[in-house]
Amino acid sequence: MKSSVLPTDPGELRKLIRQGEFSSNTGGLAPGYLQTNLAILPKELAFDFLLFCQRNPKPCPLIEVIDPGSYTPKESAPRADLRTDVPKYRVYKNGEMTNEITDISSYWRSDLVTFLLGCSFTFETAMMNTGISLRHIEAESNIPMFITNINTVPAGMFSGPMVVSMRPIPEDQIVRTIQVTSRFPSVHGAPIHIGDPEAIGIEDITRPDLGDPVEIKESEVPIFWACGVTPQSVAMNSKPPLMITHSPGHMFITDRRDEEFSVI
Repeated sequence: MKSSVLPTDPGELRKLIRQGEFSSNTGGLAPGYLQTNLAILPKELAFDFLLFCQRNPKPCPLIEVIDPGSYTPKESAPRADLRTDVPKYRVYKNGEMTNEITDISSYWRSDLVTFLLGCSFTFETAMMNTGISLRHIEAESNIPMFITNINTVPAGMFSGPMVVSMRPIPEDQIVRTIQVTSRFPSVHGAPIHIGDPEAIGIEDITRPDLGDPVEIKESEVPIFWACGVTPQSVAMNSKPPLMITHSPGHMFITDRRDEEFSVI
């Protein structure tokens, strides 16, 4: 289903997702509304992960932490169900991805704690409103993501490399891009790197570790933002017995407006 025929209301979009009628990436959907990354862990690991997020606010900006056993994000979307309202989930056991599914009801337990983390899809509306084109939205593809050589700050059992998302930006729009995205620190904020991919451990910019490749034109520069897929690289590195996440690019769409998270 093309994004042009999808509803723009978050509740209507979540209904389609819940009914199994939409399971693709959410870039460009519900413009003006906050999208979030998802990480679900057993309660016994929740404090260490909370500490990990506090120590790594660029890749893991906390939006909401849900009570153990609850699947209702009371602050972000009180009518939503986090077991069914994400287009696609990944299940990790002992660091291995064991399943990718559209409904995690069968995995749900009373001790699970859900973390919602800010997503850079949120500031893309502001970017486009200032005339900055986004290649992955134009192509209706997933955004390219890369595992870097930038280490996160460990907390408890959690450690691992940072993941970044990449958007090619014309040289004459780089300053404006930094200005716009800096207004949204709760959804990764300003870029962490501009230019040379090898400087952050990316050997081939045409082959992302996650998502889809996009064309980088001659007049464009690759710009990299910290990414909320970082917990998935951390899961593979730290090997918790269970971690459930969103599938990269397949975000949870909230009822909160993106401007709520703008600081200027």
